Amino acid sequence: MVLSLGTAIVGIIQLVIAIILAVVALYIGFSVLGKITKGIDEEKEIAKGNVAVGILVASVFIAIGIVVQSGVAGVSKGLSTALQAKDLFSLEGIMPIVLSFVQLVLGIVLAIAAIYLALNILDKLTKGIEEFEELKKGNVAVALEMAGVIITTAIIIQSGVMGISSALI
Repeated sequence: MVLSLGTAIVGIIQLVIAIILAVVALYIGFSVLGKITKGIDEEKEIAKGNVAVGILVASVFIAIGIVVQSGVAGVSKGLSTALQAKDLFSLEGIMPIVLSFVQLVLGIVLAIAAIYLALNILDKLTKGIEEFEELKKGNVAVALEMAGVIITTAIIIQSGVMGISSALI
C-alpha cells in the first residue's frame, strides 16, 4: 500500500493535535482534582510516597485519557470531513473542525463534572468512611475504591462523547 504525502501530513497533524489536547486535558484534570480533594496537596503527598494519593491521581489521568481518546477520534473525523470539502476554508470545511473541538471540550467538561459528582455520591453512600482523610493516611483500599468509581465513570462518559461526535460530525 502506498502512503500519500497528504495522508501522512494529515496523520502528523492529528498526532500533534492529540498530544497537545492530552497535555492540556491532563493539566486541567490535575488542577481540578486539587479542588475536588478536600485538604490534600497531591504533589506533597506523592513526594512523601503516599501510594493511595498516587493511585487516585493515576485514576484521574487514566479517566481523562479515556475521554480524550474518544474526543481525539472525533477531531480526527472532523479533520477528515473538512479535508473532503471542496474548499477547506468555507463553512463546509471549517464547521466539522469547530464542531469536533466543541465536542472534545464538552467531553472533558462532562468527564470532570461526572467524576466530581461520582465522588460526591460515593462520599454520601459511604457515610462511615471519610475518603479524603483516609487518602491522607495512605489507605490504599479507599484509593482503589475511588479509582474504580473514577475509571468506571470515564468509561461511561466515553460512550456519551462518542455519541456526541456521531451526532455532530
